[in-house]
Amino acid sequence: MKRINLPRILSYVVLAAIVIVALAPIVWIILNAFKARVDVIAYPPRLFFTPTLANFERVLQIGTISRGLANSLIVVPLSLLIGAIFAIPTAYVFARYAFKAKNDLRFFVLSLRFMPPVAAVIPFFIVWLQLGMLDTTPGLIITYLGITISTMLWLSIASFQRVPIEYEEAAQLEGLGSLGVFLQIALPIALPSLIGMAIFVFILVWNEFFLAFVLTSRQAVTMPVAAATFAVMGMEVPWGQLSASIAVLMVPPMILSYFFMRYLPSIFGLRSEE
Repeated sequence: MKRINLPRILSYVVLAAIVIVALAPIVWIILNAFKARVDVIAYPPRLFFTPTLANFERVLQIGTISRGLANSLIVVPLSLLIGAIFAIPTAYVFARYAFKAKNDLRFFVLSLRFMPPVAAVIPFFIVWLQLGMLDTTPGLIITYLGITISTMLWLSIASFQRVPIEYEEAAQLEGLGSLGVFLQIALPIALPSLIGMAIFVFILVWNEFFLAFVLTSRQAVTMPVAAATFAVMGMEVPWGQLSASIAVLMVPPMILSYFFMRYLPSIFGLRSEE
């Protein structure tokens, strides 16, 4: 008779419980996004209903939501692109060259991520107010560069450190200069982990709420701030439309999370099993 592996069964039960707890809110939000109002507020909750796209149609017709989605699709990619232009070459310098106060500068970059957002948002608010850049996409992009540059710089250093130095030395013997070695050797080899890092930073900035909430009011609101406007309606919250706006907000991170998991081994220097 085969023995029952009780610890293994318990581990599966615990894992299943964790997965259910993690996925249940997401599944419930998605279901509510396709429900009519009568189905959303029905008690007991209805698991079987006639799906409708009315909530999505209404949400995309709301000026704040459509503006927030458009702003997010502009602000986040530009913040990521500009941050990569500054962070990736700088990370290569940190990875390959020795200079004074190198470790101190690395720690300073990391400490920027430890800083509470409220400590950073007040100076930005004052500066943008005086310059007339409050509630503008350029102001928000510059603010987000503090997130993208610091995070991408810190993660990119390890990516370049894993590039075999022998390849770069061989390229230098062939006559390539420092810029050529970076562009033709180091960057292509480190590219898989850099892509994974960029996806992670995109998701981080896409979901950012506090800075956008304080620094924008109408014209430059992002999708997280726009979706949160439904929460101030008291007992008259249109739960179907709220769920639809959250579903729209989740689409880019969920798609990119799939690719992020594929590139995750490259970020940490592990080999994929594929």
